[in-house]
Amino acid sequence: MKVVILAGGYGTRISEESAIRPKPLVEIGGQPILWHIMKIYSAYGLNEFVICGGYKVNLIKQYFRDYALARSDVTFDLHQGKVHTHRSEGEPWRVTVVDTGEKTMTGGRIKRIRPYLNEETFCLTYGDGVADIDIRELVAFHRKAGVLATVAAVKQPGRFGSLHLSSGEDRVRGFREKAHEDGDFINGGFFVLEPRAIDYIEGDDSVWEREPLETLVAEGQVAAYRHRGFWQNMDTLRDRNVLEAFWASEKPQWKVW
Repeated sequence: MKVVILAGGYGTRISEESAIRPKPLVEIGGQPILWHIMKIYSAYGLNEFVICGGYKVNLIKQYFRDYALARSDVTFDLHQGKVHTHRSEGEPWRVTVVDTGEKTMTGGRIKRIRPYLNEETFCLTYGDGVADIDIRELVAFHRKAGVLATVAAVKQPGRFGSLHLSSGEDRVRGFREKAHEDGDFINGGFFVLEPRAIDYIEGDDSVWEREPLETLVAEGQVAAYRHRGFWQNMDTLRDRNVLEAFWASEKPQWKVW
């Protein structure tokens, strides 16, 4: 199963960092948050990734190009123009980085990478959030639900879009752009999707969280996996500092590897 990561936005609310690099490359504990996200999936055996790049996508390509080299002992033979690698600490990852356009919306990015999915069930997440979510359990829940889309519903008060969930049921009944009450379940950004869900996306201007997802909800095709553990996104510099403090602690909650 492949993992699609949306990593093409501008990150305007964390412009202190994103002015020089895309938000997914902003570091937590010396590693990009993108690396942390990939490590979560890799802990559950998912090692094939499709990165939907856009803003400063070349920096993401350069990061993966140099990844193994940065973690190796290397001898540079300048006279012969050769490089000898003595030790390498690589990951078992296969990573496809796709330039999905600098101004493309989230839905459009997903539609653009469809040729790389082999028409199989896939995971989808944003390039700026981490959680101690059990990916294996999330996928099993999705398969049992028999829907086109499953979203991890998490608890977070305040400014995020909330999900209307009926008590004791797993189907999503509504999708509000912004929550009005504290304590609502919100879109945690960890999805499992069937390729047919992409048919609901019209084009580059489609925002995944609006028309496509709302239409799927209206048709009863979105299930909610309630995750009551740790979840934190990195929307602002304050969020980044919160994650940095967690990482400096004895056991950061999302480190499941």
